[in-house]
Amino acid sequence: MQKLQVIPWPGDEPATETAIRRRLNDEGLGYYTWANGPGDFYGEHTHPYHKVIYAARGSITFHLPASGEEITLRTGDRLELPARTAHSALVGPEGVACFEAHL
Repeated sequence: MQKLQVIPWPGDEPATETAIRRRLNDEGLGYYTWANGPGDFYGEHTHPYHKVIYAARGSITFHLPASGEEITLRTGDRLELPARTAHSALVGPEGVACFEAHL
């Protein structure tokens, strides 16, 4: 079973959109981008697939009702969200732009 993971940007190079794209391409992951404005909210939901999300700029906080955890992604952070994990999300005060892939 896959587990939820947050992987901070390793710091070798700045977490630019080009660097994030390179990492996704190196893993052979197809991806798309999305963005939201400050304070946008996604209500609790699940997905039938494992998500990989990189924050390209800004921040977003994921709320996990099963554990009560809150996980905030900032530029360069990667979230591995297993399939069927209930979550909601709140976009930070500067908005957010993300790269997303499905495993």
